[in-house]
Parts: sequence; C-alpha cells; structure tokens
Amino acid sequence: MEATEAKFMGNGVEKPVSRDDLIHFIRSVVSSNETDPFYVLDMGAIRSLVKTWFHNLPMVQPFYAVKCNPNPAFLKEMAALGTGFDCASLAEIQTILSLGVSPDRIVFANTCKPESHIKYAAKVGVNLTTFDSKCELEKIKRWHPNCALLIRTKVPETSGATFKFGSKFGALPDEIVPLLRAAQEAKLQVNGVSFHIGSRASNFHAFEDAMQVAKTTFDTAARLGLPKMHVLNIGGGFTSGPKFTEASSAVKLALQKYFPNEPGNEGLKIMAEPGRFFANSSFTLAASIIGKRIRGGVREYWISDGVSGSMNFLKYDHDQMVCTPLRLTIKNPTCKTWNSTVFGPTCDAADIVLKDFELPELDVNDWLVFHNMGAYTSSRGNDFNGFKTSAIPTYFTNTN
Repeated sequence: MEATEAKFMGNGVEKPVSRDDLIHFIRSVVSSNETDPFYVLDMGAIRSLVKTWFHNLPMVQPFYAVKCNPNPAFLKEMAALGTGFDCASLAEIQTILSLGVSPDRIVFANTCKPESHIKYAAKVGVNLTTFDSKCELEKIKRWHPNCALLIRTKVPETSGATFKFGSKFGALPDEIVPLLRAAQEAKLQVNGVSFHIGSRASNFHAFEDAMQVAKTTFDTAARLGLPKMHVLNIGGGFTSGPKFTEASSAVKLALQKYFPNEPGNEGLKIMAEPGRFFANSSFTLAASIIGKRIRGGVREYWISDGVSGSMNFLKYDHDQMVCTPLRLTIKNPTCKTWNSTVFGPTCDAADIVLKDFELPELDVNDWLVFHNMGAYTSSRGNDFNGFKTSAIPTYFTNTN
C-alpha cells in the first residue's frame, strides 16, 4: 500500500464559519440591498475538508471532480491546497489550465471522449485518461498515442449507492482481457485501473469488492506481459462527516488486503475523484421570498431560485434539505410554525422546492437559507424562463 503521501498545503482559517456567524454574514449581504439569490462560499470549510482528507487518507491523492461545482474561486482554492483535478471535457480542462495548474495534475476521466477533446488533451499535455472500450483505444491511438491509460472496470454494485454507474461505465469481467490485449497490440500504455463504487454510497465494504476486481486486473495485465501497473484510481462517491471516517477506514482495509506493502508493490500511486465531499458543505444558498399565499391552512411561498436553477438536483436526488428561515419583515415574531410549501420562481408546476415543511410565518422580502448547496447545484441549473442560474453571484467568508 506504499504511496507518496499527499500533503495539506493550506494557509489561513482551517475551520468552517459557525452557523450563527454565517447567518450574520448573510444578513449583512441582504442589508446591502441584495435582492437576488446568492451563494456564500466558506473558504475555511474548503481548507478544513482538504485537511480532513489528507489526515484520513494520506496515501490517496484527491483529484477534485470539476463537474460537481466549477466555481472559479472554489477551484482556485482547491488548486492552492494541492489537489489534482478530474476533468471530463475540453472545457473543464481549459478551466483548470487557466488557473495555472500543471497538466500533470489533471486526469481526463471520461471513458468516451470526442476526438476533438482527445486532440486538445494531447496538445496541452494532459497525459492520463480512462477507457473501457476498443473504440476509445482506437481514438486514443489515432490522436494521443503517448497518453497513459487507466482501464475503467465495472465493479459489483454492492455499495447501496444512490447513483450507480455500472450501466454506462466500466469494462465487464470478460471484456478486460480483450481490452488489455487490444491496448498491447496498439502499443498503448495501460498504467492502472479505475473504478467507482457509486455516488452517496452507504455500504463501504464495496471498496473491498471493487479492489478485488482491480487486483485481478493488475494480475491479468502482468500475466499478459504488459508493463507493471502502478496506478489505482478508487473513484468518488465520498461524503463529508461521519460517513467519510467509515469510508476511509474501509478504503485502508481494502488496500491492505489487496495492495499490501510488500516487495513488488512499491511506488503504487493511489488516486481518487471526490466531488461532493469537498463542494457540498462549502456553499450556502440564500433566496428571497417573492410571493405568498395561504390556502387551507398551508403557507405557500415563492422564492427567487428553484428546481430549474440551483435545486435542479431535486429532480433525481431527494436528500433532505437543510433550510434556515431569515425573517426581516415581521415584527415581534413568534415561535409558531406552519405546514408550508415552497415553490421556485418559474412557470413550471413541478418547480417545488419544499413540501409539508414546517416554517414560521414569513412574508415577501424575508429569506430562506439553504445549507450544503455546493454539489451539483450551480453546475446543473439552467436559465429556464429567464431566471439565470449562471448569473447567481457568490460572496466569500472565512477568506483570511
């Protein structure tokens, strides 16, 4: 399991802002006449999460999944803290290179890439990518023959993940030998194995199942006479909090079982592609109440962002929303709460953010603050009805 230990390179505050200080900060933004929705990016939270990663998995170099949240300031901080980057397209590679990041800190982690994107990777020196088909090998041979490769393997879907990827990504067990032979015949360099147990996993013993597949693939490559594999990419799906402690323990146990520190395993590079782990709790969204209706005892509110925007993930991910009401208009408020529904601003009848949710009495120009809003929010939103997710500004706290 020997690997070069990744190092935390942070400076400044290394803990998240408190909930009270966060709300105070949001009040200050609102009092400056901000009326549109906005994000708050907690720089201290980013530093704390990166430090937590390196503390728990010092042998695993994180390559942040840019697709999760490509906010420029967030990416810049991640680069300064020493992470690599998982890019899936020409545009994402361009974004990371524009920050001054060296191309050797990028993995082009998309198993099916447009030829123009492969050409661009070759031009700028992004020399590590994934594959799981002969077609992809043919394109790489044609346009980027010096690129190092990771074979993406389909792993047993035992993780209980909310989002599984096996139907689209990963070579099946009986495809691994033909693919390795095809790479060998094409004189392409397969440096290792990549896998993903699924996003938002609940059973982390799945890492053991996945690493068994990876170890078998390492052994198969050696049996076929390929150069010794030395890269293991354990994918993403990590979340912060207690589950990360559980996941990191499972990773270390699985590594010790299948890739132990023994003669012949020195120099193994272990990498991962976390997105949600770093992005989710680093961002908070504030949206103003723009309308209200009382119907049958239910308080119905309209807010300035919704399911076509930052809450687009609600269409497929029903994770519990964490919401704090911010009352500015009602004098002498009581602690009584009401069964409430919260709609987004668009004309889509399915633009429902919260339903059967307890909220205090609110009014137009009050605000709702949504916590843990960094993962697949701004990156998946659109501009339906002219409500432009892409135009939502970001304010920063914990910058020192």
